[in-house]
Amino acid sequence: MHGVSSNGLMISARTTSAEETRALAAALADIVVPGDLVVLSGDLGAGKTAFCQGFGSALGVTGPITSPTFTLHHRYRGRVEVNHIDVYRFDQLDEVVDLGLAELLDSDAVTVIEWGDTIRPALPADYLEVSLQLGEGDDDRTLVLRPVGARWLARSRVLGEVAAHWPVTPTEAGAC
Repeated sequence: MHGVSSNGLMISARTTSAEETRALAAALADIVVPGDLVVLSGDLGAGKTAFCQGFGSALGVTGPITSPTFTLHHRYRGRVEVNHIDVYRFDQLDEVVDLGLAELLDSDAVTVIEWGDTIRPALPADYLEVSLQLGEGDDDRTLVLRPVGARWLARSRVLGEVAAHWPVTPTEAGAC
């Protein structure tokens, strides 16, 4: 389902297992370029780390990808370097500066930020927001893709093609 809101274009997809969430993330990884930012949001346990695992694996990361909740940042080497950041524990926006987010984003890496919606004022103008929402079943997830900025809006058609492999039902589409 594709829709337009006051925040811009939104594209929805549905997964029914952690493996499907990883596969959707891997498909999205195929369209990123160095310097891209992907911001993840959603409830605790919604699959943000599973998303990162599929995403990083598709970019050639061979080792385990784990949540950096306590370390805040992991850097993985693959075909493209991947910065995996978790800002769940941040209490103040100033902590983004201490983390060196600007420097991380100014590299040739692809950066994924879990809980990134909480630091939205510190984010650059271009990113893909992926909101993972819990579904009816234990493993059901709805992922809402929201391209922000010219770089990501230019890829809207491709984002829609990726999401089309994991369609939402009309009932779920109304809930998004």
